[in-house]
Amino acid sequence: MTGREGGYVVPADPLNAVGGLKKKGGGSRNWILLDSSGQEIALDVDKYAIMHRVQIHARDLRILDPLLSYPSTILGRERAIVLNLEHIKAIITSEEVLLRDPLDDNVVPIVEDLRRRLKPITDNQEVNGDGKELAAQHDETGEEDDSPFEFRALEVALEAICSFLCARTIELESAVYPALDMLTSKISSRNLDRVRKLKSQMTRLTARVQKVRDELEQLLDDDDDMADLYLSRKLAGASPVSGSGAAGWFLASPTIGSKISKASRASIATMRGDENDVEELEMLLEAYFMQIDGTLNKLTTLREYIDNTEDYINIQLDNHRNQLIQLELFLSAGTVCLSIYSLVAGIFGMNIPFTWNDNHGYMFKWVVINTGIFCAVLFVLIMYYARHKGLVGS
Repeated sequence: MTGREGGYVVPADPLNAVGGLKKKGGGSRNWILLDSSGQEIALDVDKYAIMHRVQIHARDLRILDPLLSYPSTILGRERAIVLNLEHIKAIITSEEVLLRDPLDDNVVPIVEDLRRRLKPITDNQEVNGDGKELAAQHDETGEEDDSPFEFRALEVALEAICSFLCARTIELESAVYPALDMLTSKISSRNLDRVRKLKSQMTRLTARVQKVRDELEQLLDDDDDMADLYLSRKLAGASPVSGSGAAGWFLASPTIGSKISKASRASIATMRGDENDVEELEMLLEAYFMQIDGTLNKLTTLREYIDNTEDYINIQLDNHRNQLIQLELFLSAGTVCLSIYSLVAGIFGMNIPFTWNDNHGYMFKWVVINTGIFCAVLFVLIMYYARHKGLVGS
């Protein structure tokens, strides 16, 4: 069927929607939509249809453009949460999730997780046949259903990005530590280049993790920003018929009424002055903040290890340079002494008729011996002076 916003809507099979898109390929279906009733569809719509559907501005949708490089951001708007966390680019409302690029290899597991976590209770009950398992599943899903729809979707995204960055950090650690150990055992151009590349990867990964952490910390420090993420509460405060979902991509779901009812109770509690009106979201964000902070601490420890290894390598290189300088000092001192010896030999080797050259052949050996002794004593004195001044190690 054709949506009123001008895009094409294709119902998706809950079991193999992503697989079907992979077969057709082409990347034309840029969005997948999952709602609170468990339905999902693949969408081929332009940005104006998305903006009209979720009622956000073009500047908010721009941060989800994969061709533009925007840092990780979580924005709370009147009726939507705009989520840009690395490869996770989504728009969350109180009733549905719009996820961009569902064919991406990193996004496919998130689609599966959203499909599993956002499935309504009735669907979960139909799958189980055993009474005990049914009751346990009912209790479990009942606990999960206490949270608003937007929080469950947000939790899936935060869990995915934290796990993704943690996995990248573990992979980097497994590559960095052996490379550094190899470099300390043998300093070579190949090992240095390998460590340089790994350090560049670590710097980029640290910046990505730091940005996600800063975004969560900024939300935790501002109660107003966290309150903006309570979409169900804001929806309950407005008239149910004032929304623009009459011509939506889904028919009215019976679960929406129950969510509005729960959101209404939460809104009433807030209007009565509940001091902990953002406590649920704060606990959710705090849990993943601690996880991403632990990942950042791993990268910080890794950077310190790299810096310590670099200091150790520099100390080794400085030691080698000092040894070369000492060798140069030895050679220079020996060259000076031999120059004196050559000077004496040159003087006596001149073909000039002196009277003392006649009948004084026995002087040759004395001149050679005395000059050699003088040069050796001079070399010893130079080395003693250098050692005394600390120019040569003892």
